[in-house]
Amino acid sequence: MPPHPDIALPRLIAHRGLSAHAPENTLSAVRAAFDIGCHWVELDVQLLGDGTPVIWHDPTLKRCSDGHGQLSRLSVTKARELDVGSWFSDSFRGERMATLADMLDLLVNLDMGVNLELKVGRNRSGTELADSVVPRLLEALPPERIILSSFDMASLHYARSLADASRLPIGVLTESIPQKWQPRCEALDAFSVHTDWTRLTARRAREIKEAGYRLLCYTPNDPAAFSRHWLWGVDSAISDDPACFAGIAPPPTPD
Repeated sequence: MPPHPDIALPRLIAHRGLSAHAPENTLSAVRAAFDIGCHWVELDVQLLGDGTPVIWHDPTLKRCSDGHGQLSRLSVTKARELDVGSWFSDSFRGERMATLADMLDLLVNLDMGVNLELKVGRNRSGTELADSVVPRLLEALPPERIILSSFDMASLHYARSLADASRLPIGVLTESIPQKWQPRCEALDAFSVHTDWTRLTARRAREIKEAGYRLLCYTPNDPAAFSRHWLWGVDSAISDDPACFAGIAPPPTPD
């Protein structure tokens, strides 16, 4: 295993911020996560049409804003005109789309860590996205407060070319863990494996932990159903509602 930063991962990470109680991937969702004691969040980043990196999950605007159309055709000026909060609740009316710069400023101010997922849409360039995101991320946060993940392996390989494992912890993101998962991790000098909790098996969890990788699961919101996964060695659960695990999730294991 290559040298990695000494990351004190919490048991619980807020998925897209505290997305059960605030509009996902917004500054308000991150503040809400902080307010309940979550010091790490998982967020998505992709590029607008003008090349500005923004914190957003979908390729389109419809689900989480009052706009329509493709994110890839939007300028940052137009993006800032959208209401990205009222779809969730009137109390978030007027929330604006966060640029990566906006979000990094908040994470720095709150002293929070982030699992940032590179969202590479159809016909979009993962290389361009990594080029825009990685230098900003490394400039803003220390390596012990960063995990960069993606389903797109090409973008992760390019990101690795921009910074070694001591500066940029990389998480291999997958739905179900393939049989030949370890060569993928080794090729990236990866720090962690991130998987759908409903598809994880005890055998695969044991393999990952014995090989020295951190294991993160998305997106459990039922503490009782997830309980056996802690016994399998899962390090962190990325949940929409981390508060529902209060008094149930075990304390972090010493690194």
